[in-house]
Amino acid sequence: MLIAESYNEVLIAPPHLDAGSRLDFRRAALEHLERVAQRNDTRVVIDLQHTTDIDASGLGVLVLVQKRARERMIATKLLHAPAAVKQMIALTKLEYLFELED
Repeated sequence: MLIAESYNEVLIAPPHLDAGSRLDFRRAALEHLERVAQRNDTRVVIDLQHTTDIDASGLGVLVLVQKRARERMIATKLLHAPAAVKQMIALTKLEYLFELED
């Protein structure tokens, strides 16, 4: 099972971003953010193209990463977010936290 993979400065999110993958993805995402900060990049990028399911705990990890990134003056970009992810972000009115790109 793919939990998260950092590839070419992009973190690949797991297919199910939920309570089951939350801890592993959180660890991988914070490690990825640390590498981004060490390179003095201005953006942390998370690719969600393979993510078909997301729940509140998965969204919570994305918000945590965004908060930690913002503390370092780093933007958070979500690539290829499927409809389910966009819907969860819209329902919780958190669109303003992320840059979304298809």
